[in-house]
Amino acid sequence: MALSAIVGHLAFALLLALVSAGAVRAMIARPILDVPNHRSAHKQPTPRGGGVGPVVAFTLGMVVLFFYADAARIAERQFIGVILAAIAIAVVALVDDIRALPARWRLLAQVVAALVAMANGLVLTRIALPWTGAVDLGWLGPPLTLFWIVGCTNAVNFMDGLDGLVGGTVLVVSAALCAIAATQGGGFVYAAALFLAAGFAGFLPFNLHKARIFMGDVGSQFAGFTLAVLAIAASAFDVNRASFLIVPLLMFGLLFDAAFTLARRAAMGDRLSEGHRGHLYQMAQRAGMPVRAVAATHWGFAAFHAGLAWLFLQLGPVGKPLVVLPAVALQIGWLAYVLRRMRAAGLDWDRPRRA
Repeated sequence: MALSAIVGHLAFALLLALVSAGAVRAMIARPILDVPNHRSAHKQPTPRGGGVGPVVAFTLGMVVLFFYADAARIAERQFIGVILAAIAIAVVALVDDIRALPARWRLLAQVVAALVAMANGLVLTRIALPWTGAVDLGWLGPPLTLFWIVGCTNAVNFMDGLDGLVGGTVLVVSAALCAIAATQGGGFVYAAALFLAAGFAGFLPFNLHKARIFMGDVGSQFAGFTLAVLAIAASAFDVNRASFLIVPLLMFGLLFDAAFTLARRAAMGDRLSEGHRGHLYQMAQRAGMPVRAVAATHWGFAAFHAGLAWLFLQLGPVGKPLVVLPAVALQIGWLAYVLRRMRAAGLDWDRPRRA
């Protein structure tokens, strides 16, 4: 890609970041208040819905790309449906931020949006496994795709409970994905990741501890859905579809915490539909780790995983899936660290500090 094109794209991204910041400021001026309860990390009523900023910036970027840029009518025109599905997810989530919707309606919206993405050609057909190589999924492809999109959407949503954690992580992940797509010739992935990064760059300064506004479901569900479909789009970077692993690898810190917490709560017999404060990042904060440090740790995870993604691109088909092993080792180390802090603070899962 020519240097002049890169400079132009970055200038446009800066403009989108400013648009995002303006939308976030508007949401602060006319707030949807998040009143703290026993599960909240914050103590004072705080506006939410700041994810409107990234949604507006992303949508504006895609509209300009489609109607005005030379590369607007990119080969992947079928992704227009995917973009509309992502926006629909955001609209439903914003309604949920304003007036809490039943969980079944939220899930239905996510499933419908995922089916729209799949109808536009985003279906996993092959996946690479360690020591096995590329495996044809056959009839398992559609249900696994649906599970991935809905699961990733909710995983990001579940992890949005601490100032700056998800916003900063999504910024690092989308920026890294944008750089990777630029080297692999993925036009849609490149543009979408750039616009997503710009939107969260405009939002993040307002969300750093102590946050002036929270992302809300409108931001977290939108980000999770968009990254999920970009993972499938990125799988086309190589014939063996091993490149699907790029986005899950970049997001591995968020996905590990969400999956571990779900499995732990199921094993303990907890009702999975009930709210809780038992995520690893929440336990770390409750055990005395500063909010900024917990958020920065997850940003560091994303940066480390970006390095692994770069290594992934250099390896052959057999070695590519093995890149997940350092990512798993890092998260096991983080789990051990959080458990040690919990023991030192006298904390048990979902229970307060001992008197």
